[in-house]
Amino acid sequence: MRKVDLTNFQVATSETARKINRQITLNLLRRHQPMSRADLARRSGLQRSTVSAIIDQLIDEGWVTEGAISRVPRGRRPRFLHLNAERAGIIGVDLRPVTSTVGLAGLDARFVSQTVFATPREPDLFIEELAQAIGRLRNGHPRIVCEGIGISLPGRVDGSGRLIFAPNLGWRDVELKVQIEAAIGLPVALDNAANACALSEVWFGQHPDHLKHLVAVAVSEGIGVGLLLNGQLVHGAHAMSGEFGHVGIDPDGPLCACGLRGCWERYASNTAAIRYFVEAAEADASPVHAPPRFDDILRLADDGDTRATRALERMGGFLGIGLAALANGLAPEVIVVVGDVTAAWDRVGSIVLEEVRRRSLPRASTRIVPADRATQPRLRGAVTLVIQQHFGAHVVA
Repeated sequence: MRKVDLTNFQVATSETARKINRQITLNLLRRHQPMSRADLARRSGLQRSTVSAIIDQLIDEGWVTEGAISRVPRGRRPRFLHLNAERAGIIGVDLRPVTSTVGLAGLDARFVSQTVFATPREPDLFIEELAQAIGRLRNGHPRIVCEGIGISLPGRVDGSGRLIFAPNLGWRDVELKVQIEAAIGLPVALDNAANACALSEVWFGQHPDHLKHLVAVAVSEGIGVGLLLNGQLVHGAHAMSGEFGHVGIDPDGPLCACGLRGCWERYASNTAAIRYFVEAAEADASPVHAPPRFDDILRLADDGDTRATRALERMGGFLGIGLAALANGLAPEVIVVVGDVTAAWDRVGSIVLEEVRRRSLPRASTRIVPADRATQPRLRGAVTLVIQQHFGAHVVA
């Protein structure tokens, strides 16, 4: 139960009821299509006239289409209704320090086209590149009407869409939402990549409908954590909740981009694995001329390189230490690990799980699972940021 904030509240109006009924109708169609108007009325408990009014509006807006006529033994033969996944499109953007990926998806979060470009160091240049990339995608699919742009990024944004914390990007206090909307002319929803991945798991992951407590841990250049607790996505004061990657595990550890020392992400991220590999090469008197990419570490480990293998195993051990703290402190039903490290889960997964088991409380029951890389969780999460605005009824805390 949540206490009403008497300093910041909105009373329910007839428009509130219409929005809720619309979301219920859209979600029933999303889950159970094809459906008739009568099916929707039975499942929702709404009056048939209310359902018909909602459906007529959704058809006019292009969200819903009418298909085949169903067969019934007698009476009027109703038409089946479907979401118009081909008509409505969503732009997803996975913004990362080195490269950014832009994809055009339908309402089912399936991508029809994608492009990748090197992330410029300056926000203004990034917005220019992004506008050009989105323009090319839209020109290539002129029949798809874009409903908005979702952006997952390695940092935190406040309620206005202003980027306030992104140490691995090196950007601070950037009015990303306002500037991107002005440059492209579409509404923008943006959030931390881990938050976006948490929402994506709820909407499209293989989890029970009654799932209420999920944590997404996005492992890349750094580590971000998305918290879905009691069915609500948690942002916290100043939108800074979830920065467990910057929880210190060694006060004398290496300096982090955030300015602190010994942060968890300095031990369990892709960057950490690269550092372990380079240190091992130097110890073997065979220093590398340029640091490898994390993909190179994965490939070398597959080829039997012992230094790459040890680097991944060490990364996995520290990843498990942090995940155990999340499991003990938050007691989620599931922790979903997102990132390139999941490609080596057959190598590091057992190390992670053993570390979590050793450090967990006796009655702990949190499952640790890797996300399916084939679904492109960060990009799909970006799309989900827009989808949940139309279909969701979640209250963001």
